[in-house]
Amino acid sequence: MAIVVPATSANMGPGFDAMGMALSLYAEVGIMDADPMPDGARASEDTHPAQVAFRRAGGEGTTWVRSSIPMGRGLGFSGAVRVGGVVAAEVQRVGAAWDRGSSRAVEIGAELEGHADNVAPSLWGGVVVVCEGEVTPVPVNLRASYVAWVPDSTTSTNESRGRIPTSVPLADAVHNIGRAVMLATALVAGDPELLGRAVRDRLHQDLRLDAAPRSRAALRAGTDAGAWAGWLSGSGPTVLLVCDPARADAVAAALPEGGTARVLTMDEAGTRVV
Repeated sequence: MAIVVPATSANMGPGFDAMGMALSLYAEVGIMDADPMPDGARASEDTHPAQVAFRRAGGEGTTWVRSSIPMGRGLGFSGAVRVGGVVAAEVQRVGAAWDRGSSRAVEIGAELEGHADNVAPSLWGGVVVVCEGEVTPVPVNLRASYVAWVPDSTTSTNESRGRIPTSVPLADAVHNIGRAVMLATALVAGDPELLGRAVRDRLHQDLRLDAAPRSRAALRAGTDAGAWAGWLSGSGPTVLLVCDPARADAVAAALPEGGTARVLTMDEAGTRVV
């Protein structure tokens, strides 16, 4: 058995701590002495986020992890392996009766992460809105490719979140509410022109990009090359760009040195037990 969990791009511009998307990079989590450990997997130490979540969900034993999700880059590595750890514990307990709808992965993952906008799409797939533990899928009718520019540097989520004030002007809050609604509307309607206007943010992104000028340059280069929209993925430094599939290679080629461009798809399946 292995629990396969997708990476995520959280926040999605104006959807700070409330919106996230699952992407086609994956972490696998299994249980030592119960599941064959594949090549490239490693046993988890007690402090590994997968192992902490596994034990928090009542798991017995030690997990192993194999992942293609880069750590510390804003693609939801810690959230994905935490979801994997919780689901591994649940499957250990109930086997084939495991049900995504009754899983505590979002609850426990949000408790350990401090926010749920990356763990929820890892569990459910696609694009979701999460608020006070309630997860709402957003039907996406946009035919798109997703180009991630993944720099060779990392970001501390705690340090990045520390740049964001705990109170904001009313006008900025209203701006982000409106833009987040526009973003959901653009995805449901499949409207790339609206998407480009919808991703404007006033709460977190500029503060984070000020500390990551290469990410700001990548965002600008991608949109100049024809991407419909883009945002800082999670707390960064990765940038995710949304474009017509016919433009994906050109957008990837336009992105600056100092990072790797990866053309991805949206994962619609979410966490699965293999």
